Amino acid sequence: MSKKIIGRVDKIDFPKLGLFNINVKVDTGAYTSAIHCSEIILEGTNLRCIFNSDYHQNFGKTEIIFNQYTKTNVKSSNGFKENRFKVKSEVVFFGKTYKINLTLSTRDDMKFPVLIGRQFLKQKFIVDVDLENVSFLYKTHNEYSNTL
Repeated sequence: MSKKIIGRVDKIDFPKLGLFNINVKVDTGAYTSAIHCSEIILEGTNLRCIFNSDYHQNFGKTEIIFNQYTKTNVKSSNGFKENRFKVKSEVVFFGKTYKINLTLSTRDDMKFPVLIGRQFLKQKFIVDVDLENVSFLYKTHNEYSNTL
């Protein structure tokens, strides 16, 4: 399987979460991927997640109920460990849909609402830090070509 080259930032879609053209930071220093979740509510055996942000572009109020989830320890860049909920979803890069594990955290104070970590990147992508929005440009070019 040949690896695609992606840049350090991009805009990608999470169709199962109803989130499109979301700014992401590709973070080879992070093991797991993380997504901004403004509210996490445990209701019996279900996890209700509200993806909403006044700060992050294209993060309208979307509510998803997960009946499958786990918890995992995540060590942040400042060295603190945090126990977070982790859910499975899908993400689209270069028009292809991939499965992805996402930890849930409040990221309103961060520049990017999503971090894409090594666990997702391995065996699929090579990161060129000189590039930006490679998958998004591929998407917009193909959408434009299809309208001609």
